[in-house]
Amino acid sequence: MSTFALAFGTATKNRDQKIIEAFFPNPILNPSDDLVSVIGAITGYEQGNQVIEIKAEMSEYLAAAFNGANDSANADFATAAAKSSQPLVLVILATDDAPQSVAEGYLKLQLISHRLVKPHGLILDGIFGLLHNIAWTNKGAIDLPELSDRQIEARLKGETITVDCVDKFPKMVDYIVPSGVRIADTSRVRLGAHVGQGTTVMHEGFINFNAGTAGVSMIEGRISAGVMVGEGTDIGGGASTMGTLSGGGKMVITIGENSLLGANAGLGIPLGNRCTIEAGLYITAGSKVKMLDNEGKEAGYAKARELANKDDLLFRRNSMTGQIECLVNKSAVELNSMLHSN
Repeated sequence: MSTFALAFGTATKNRDQKIIEAFFPNPILNPSDDLVSVIGAITGYEQGNQVIEIKAEMSEYLAAAFNGANDSANADFATAAAKSSQPLVLVILATDDAPQSVAEGYLKLQLISHRLVKPHGLILDGIFGLLHNIAWTNKGAIDLPELSDRQIEARLKGETITVDCVDKFPKMVDYIVPSGVRIADTSRVRLGAHVGQGTTVMHEGFINFNAGTAGVSMIEGRISAGVMVGEGTDIGGGASTMGTLSGGGKMVITIGENSLLGANAGLGIPLGNRCTIEAGLYITAGSKVKMLDNEGKEAGYAKARELANKDDLLFRRNSMTGQIECLVNKSAVELNSMLHSN
């Protein structure tokens, strides 16, 4: 019976010896039955979704198991881990169920950021309730109730703890930097983001967890949780996509290929391929849209939700009347290839 995922890594514990975050350098999606069987014999794993704390000396046996599966990356990590004093953890997910522990949640987020699974490709239900509010510092992850004591302790040693942010989700690049990307401000891409090959995220660009890009894209605006952006698409400066975490409704927002969300524009419907929303225009599902034919004549009205996922559309606001209009988009977006040779 196939296993959903397996990963070996390090963990950070709080003073109550509870895991508050976990790092998996080489997670495996659908590991072979033979590898799971061998690792089960080493660790005592039998079935189900399980988090197993590993003693350093056991890592050498795990290294042999990974070598036997021709997984040199995990074998090298396990060999190095045998000499480490850091807490070590093995997570085996027999099935893709809602995460039940911090370590399981972190593995799922890293599966997305490693591009092994796309957003909406696994179950993340309840992850907010699992994750701790963490102070992410130059001394690593610190459980928030412990931060004040740690700061005092550091000051008495003549040191300073720098707090980069306080959040349940760390920045992605502290765990994985995907190949072929450029990120101007790394704090604006959360762990669990899927950043496609060739994507550029500018200083004000933002990508939330369980969201991201399929490939070459220019991100100067906001990709909210759950939103996926297609190849060759540009999210303009100050532009925003509507997520579903804060009352945005049940409709899953996506943007197709070679589309443009203009500067300071907004999107609340799934957008098809080769579509454009002009700068400053926010389209929601209930927006009343005047349809224009190829000659620019009125062809009726529609709510924006009725145009969801349709290709080759241009949305604009009539500068005289303020009416939102939709007509055929005659020019697809073409991104400057020089900007995306990452």
